[in-house]
Amino acid sequence: MTSRLYVSRHQLSNLYKMTRFILAAFNVIVGVSTFISPVQALDNGLALTPTMGWLHWERFMCNTDCDTDPHNCISEKLYMEMADMMVKDGWKEAGYEYVCIDDCWPSRDRDSNGRLQADPKRFPGGMKKLADYIHSKGLKLGIYADVGTKTCAGYPGSLGHYDTDAETFAEWGVDLLKFDGCNMPNWTLLAGGYTNMSSALNKTGRSILYSCEWPLYEWQFHQPNYTAIQQMCNHWRNFADVYDSWSSVQTILDWTADHQDLIVPVAGPGGWNDPDMLVIGNFGLSRDQQETQMALWAIMAAPLLMSNDLRAIDPQSRQLLQNRHIIAISQDPLGKQGTREAKVNGFDVWQRPLSNDRLALALTNRQEMGGPRNFPLFLATLLTWGSCNPRCNVTQILPQYQELGVQGLFNKVQVQVNPTGTALLVLSPVEGTSCSRQQAKKWLRYLSKDKAQRTAL
Repeated sequence: MTSRLYVSRHQLSNLYKMTRFILAAFNVIVGVSTFISPVQALDNGLALTPTMGWLHWERFMCNTDCDTDPHNCISEKLYMEMADMMVKDGWKEAGYEYVCIDDCWPSRDRDSNGRLQADPKRFPGGMKKLADYIHSKGLKLGIYADVGTKTCAGYPGSLGHYDTDAETFAEWGVDLLKFDGCNMPNWTLLAGGYTNMSSALNKTGRSILYSCEWPLYEWQFHQPNYTAIQQMCNHWRNFADVYDSWSSVQTILDWTADHQDLIVPVAGPGGWNDPDMLVIGNFGLSRDQQETQMALWAIMAAPLLMSNDLRAIDPQSRQLLQNRHIIAISQDPLGKQGTREAKVNGFDVWQRPLSNDRLALALTNRQEMGGPRNFPLFLATLLTWGSCNPRCNVTQILPQYQELGVQGLFNKVQVQVNPTGTALLVLSPVEGTSCSRQQAKKWLRYLSKDKAQRTAL
C-alpha cells in the first residue's frame, strides 16, 4: 500500500516563515540582479552547454590485456566500436558527441623526439588514424594526460612537456583533453601546471576542450581558487571518482550540495563543475538510482559523460540516457547550475533555473526502506515562486512523463517518489492575474492555522 505524507501545522508554519523570508528577499534580489556580472569562463568558445559523450574509465578501467580479453581491452578497436554504436543507436542524435580515452593508452616511453606515442600493439594505426575514424562518424575524440611526472596508472606524464604534448594532440586531431593530477612532485606546482597546459592548448590554434582535475588534487591541502580554475578550464573535477554504487553517487551529491555556495557561482557557459561519469547501464545502481543520477546530473549542469558498454546496454538504461526532456534540462541555454534548496522529511529538494522563467525541480527520496512516499508540493514554497505567480504548468519528467496540469501557488500537488528515486519536474509560468504579496501572506497565514480553525475552500 502506498504510504501517504501529510503536512502538519508545524511544517506549514515553517513553510510560512521560510516564504516570508523569501518575500522579503525578493525585492532585494530584483534590485541587485542588474549589477551582477555574468560568469567569465575560459574564452575558447567551447562547452557553452555541458559536455556530452562517452568515457572509458569507470567501466573498462586499465584493462590492457588484449590477448585474453580483446573485446574489452583499451585499444583502438574499443573506441571505434563505441563510435559505431553512438551513431547506430541514436547517441549522436541525442547530443552525445565525444568519444573519450582515459588512462593507459600510451606506450610506456616517449619516442626519440620526446613525444607521447600510443601503445603500438593496442593502437596499431596510431592516434591520428583513430581521430580520423571518429571524425568520419561526425563525432569528436577526447584523450587523457597528466599534469605530473606520470599518469595515475604509471604512464608518461606531461610535466616538462606541456607545449610538446599540446602540439602532439593538436596534430593528431584531438578535440578534448582530460588532464589528471597524479604524481606532481609538489602540490604547489598544480596551479602552474594546469595554467601552462591551458596556454599550450590555446597556442596550438586547435579548439581543444580542456577538462581539468585541478581542484580535486588541491582540496586535500587548501581551498582551491575557483576564479583561476574557471578562467583556465572548461570543466573541472572537485571530488572523488565515481564508482558503480549508490553510496558513491550519494557521496558526490552530498559533497556538491555542502559546497554549493562556493562552486555554483563560478559555473556557467564555457565552464562547469564535473561530478564525474554517469554509470547508468552498468551493474551497481537500481532503476530508481539510475534515474536519480541522471536527474541530478542534469540539475547540476554537469557534463554527461557516460562510462558503460554501449554494445550491450539494456533498453531501459538507453532510454533514460537518451531522454530528450532530461537532456533539454542539462543543455538549457541559460546555463545556471542548480542547487539543493532543502532537506525535508527524508527528501532532498533540488532546483535549477531554466530559460523562459521555467524551473527544473528534483525531489529525491533518501529513504532506503519502505515503499513509495508522497511529497506534498506547494509552489509558493519554492525560492523562485514569483515565476509561478499566479500559476505554473507542472510537467513530470521522471519517473514517467505526465502532465500534472496548471497549478496555483497554494495548490498541493502530491508527487510520489520511490526509495532512492527522484521525481523530476519542470514548472512553466502561465500568464494571468498575479497574486499580490499581501494575498500570498494571507494564504500562508491561512495554511499555518490549525485545521479546526480553517474553513473549507
